[in-house]
Amino acid sequence: MEFSGDELAEREQRQEIANRIRSLREDNELSIQEMAWATGRSPEEYEARESGEADLTFTFLFKCARKLGVDITELMTGESPHIKWYSIVRAHEGMQIKRHSQFEYLHKAPFFKGRMCEPFLVDVPYDEKLQHEPIHLSYHAGQELDLVIKGHLRFQFEDHAEDVGPGDTLLYDSGRGHGIIAIDGEDAQIFAVVLPTEERDMDPDNKPIEGIR
Repeated sequence: MEFSGDELAEREQRQEIANRIRSLREDNELSIQEMAWATGRSPEEYEARESGEADLTFTFLFKCARKLGVDITELMTGESPHIKWYSIVRAHEGMQIKRHSQFEYLHKAPFFKGRMCEPFLVDVPYDEKLQHEPIHLSYHAGQELDLVIKGHLRFQFEDHAEDVGPGDTLLYDSGRGHGIIAIDGEDAQIFAVVLPTEERDMDPDNKPIEGIR
């Protein structure tokens, strides 16, 4: 199978990130099982990601960073955040994370040290086949605020769905199942602010295990 230049670069970046995760796991003397548990994956699914064979979703990277005690920027770039007082990231700039169903995340403050939130500009491409499938749900402890910049989306929160458009704002408990898709035949874009708290333990289906804290 032949890959384009962009595809090869993305595969190389994925392998570099996977190598950092493995190295940090070993440095922290954590087992595959412990990391699988922390990321809500089976040991086999986790190993496929740590080896670079499987795609690395934003939620997976976010949970790895939390468990390993590092900033997500360090996982992505190998460089620790160092800006203390304020950060300006110009339009069209930021740390790119292209993961999960081709969503493209652009982190808008990757090198601000000690930040209490994770701000992203997220491009959500329209996909016709997703209009006829259940929306993929993600889980990460904390809250998330999403402001729709352009396009229209269907937001799924557990069993409830809402259609939203430009200027609409969503704030929700991100520890519960949530997901979005672009609708109406056009790409969409949101500004998302993730406000993390301590993770609850997850089962292999990536759902919170009730009663475990």
